[in-house]
Amino acid sequence: MFAASRPGTRGESGPGGYRQRVAGPAARYDRIADFYDATAGRAVTDPATAALLGLTGDVRRMRLLDVACGPGRVTRELARRGAQVTGLDISAALLAKARAYEQREPLGITYVQGDATADSVLEGQVFDGATCNYGLSDIDDLNGLLASIARLVTAGGWLVFSLLHPCFPGWDRDAPSSWPPDQGYFSEGWWLASNPGFRGKVGSSHRMLSTYLNSLTGHGFVPEQVTEPRPGPAWERRLPGAAPVPLYLVARYRRR
Repeated sequence: MFAASRPGTRGESGPGGYRQRVAGPAARYDRIADFYDATAGRAVTDPATAALLGLTGDVRRMRLLDVACGPGRVTRELARRGAQVTGLDISAALLAKARAYEQREPLGITYVQGDATADSVLEGQVFDGATCNYGLSDIDDLNGLLASIARLVTAGGWLVFSLLHPCFPGWDRDAPSSWPPDQGYFSEGWWLASNPGFRGKVGSSHRMLSTYLNSLTGHGFVPEQVTEPRPGPAWERRLPGAAPVPLYLVARYRRR
């Protein structure tokens, strides 16, 4: 769905372990575009997305970039709230769905197919802020991504992102840990989960929390607000009697 990487082949490790990349990320999400759109839906009320939109604040008349926009559910909501929005994604199949939604409900959104880590992406454009909903762990080149956002977001602008929390062991097989169970938190890398959800279809790049924080700081972003929304009753009922742990991490950073 998101940024480009070097294509690879499936490795030989067991289910849930680190592997070579199955394919470049355009192929990852192009193959499951229908599944993604049907599963993610159009609503923006899930805890992480709602928290992300809450941290964007008043976006009226702002120029915003939605990185890894997919079919555009966050992109459309930002536009409905009065922003001038550009959605960026590498997946042609997901962008086709986003453009079809725009045709049915015109909101003035511009959708661009491109590699969010490329140093020429959206060259010459400037934005007041950027969002990335669930996308950071789908992008193999984190530093390339943050370099692009730092270039595209004006000084004093912001980045708001959400992701599956990198520190905690997940909520059953549909929302697995950020890392392979047999490898643990401290071993970073791309992996393919052994479940029927997104991470079992396209994989994920696990990074320690410190890696995210240090990379953001290194690219000139400073934290303003961080939240860890509760998974919600539906998730918590899946593990009766267990003490809830964070499933999501959502943060707002300011570009120096």
